[in-house]
Amino acid sequence: MNTDNDIYIPIDCGLHSQYELAIIQCSCHQILWKDKHNVRHCANGYANALFIKDKQEFLTVRFVDDTTHTIRLDKILGFELL
Repeated sequence: MNTDNDIYIPIDCGLHSQYELAIIQCSCHQILWKDKHNVRHCANGYANALFIKDKQEFLTVRFVDDTTHTIRLDKILGFELL
């Protein structure tokens, strides 16, 4: 049985373009997202790459504390330029 966290919901093309632009411009953003346990996180970082795995889209982010994290695109709740 699938849970809500297992079902990928494709994002709007405009959002996808915003993530691509952030990668190209190397701009710092405040990112708000939910993890697989529905826990909310907020951190500042730089989008590095977009990729697809198992028919789901992901964004790789390097945070200002120099850690790297991969976030499923439909779990991003906010993406604001700093």
